[in-house]
Amino acid sequence: MTARAELELVQLTKTFGTVTAVNTINLKIPAGSYCCLLGPSGCGKTSTLRMIAGHESVSSGDIIVGAKNVTDLAPAERSTAMMFQSYALFPHLSVIDNVAFALKMRGVAKEARHAEARKLLELVDMQAYAGRLPAQLSGGQQQRVALARALITSPQILLLDEPLSALDPFLRLRMRAELKRLQRELGITFIHVTHGQDEAMALADLVVLMNAGRIEQQGSPRDIFNHPRTEFTAKFIGGHNVIAIDDEIFAVRNDRLMLKRPGEAIDGPAIAGAVSEVEYQGTYVMVTISADAGTDINAQLSESQFDAANYSVGERVVATWNPALASPLKTRRPATVASPEPVA
Repeated sequence: MTARAELELVQLTKTFGTVTAVNTINLKIPAGSYCCLLGPSGCGKTSTLRMIAGHESVSSGDIIVGAKNVTDLAPAERSTAMMFQSYALFPHLSVIDNVAFALKMRGVAKEARHAEARKLLELVDMQAYAGRLPAQLSGGQQQRVALARALITSPQILLLDEPLSALDPFLRLRMRAELKRLQRELGITFIHVTHGQDEAMALADLVVLMNAGRIEQQGSPRDIFNHPRTEFTAKFIGGHNVIAIDDEIFAVRNDRLMLKRPGEAIDGPAIAGAVSEVEYQGTYVMVTISADAGTDINAQLSESQFDAANYSVGERVVATWNPALASPLKTRRPATVASPEPVA
């Protein structure tokens, strides 16, 4: 099994001229974990990944892999490997030569480097395509080759820049499962940049949600979803209503919001409004309420709950919830992040 290493970022900062793309972040990623850097475009997640890889210089702060400070080292000296969003395969080289390329640059003999490349092609189930050119492969197959190529140097940390974004939805789900399987089998640290909440929730042991160059919140997927700490987290992760009552702000999960008709007994806080949308989603029905306070809130009802009440558009309802299941939120006005460089 390949050696694995913890990654630590200490006061890591990246500026482009007068614009701060990554703002003094501190982060520890345990060895052997699957970490997703999550956030909207421009939040600094890709700049962070590129600094870890050594493809972007650090303005200030430190990057520590295991016990080694790699901040000023070349990419090949960091025990990391990066899989780029575009896959960046050499079009004139066969699959096996693409995978073996890094070993060729190190002077490894052809027979030895091809033997190692075949092992990795077998790992990603691409051994039958060793002689093909990249243009003869599907997008999913190209991704598997790019993964094998990134792993050929036995990195302690694999860096993935939106690796699923170019795939169609069905293939994205298949490859998501494949990435998780590979990480589990290899036992090394994966750091995966994505703007997809469902992707991060499905893959990560550790989700790091970024906003305006800072870490907004970090934790396990269940912790992030069940206990958002800020308004930004609750809204970005989705599945929550952000509700203000008496100058306090709370996040209430859609599936924990209960609907009553006017006059029915209510035990807990309540917001009145009218049903504005009813959407059947297969395993549940989403009822959107236009609240009298001027905001929209969503209640996720099971089919049996909806069928028993049969709410219709325009009908007056009262939304209520158990206050013990609500998460109090802090508000933070995000800074503007703009840069001449890609800082997604």
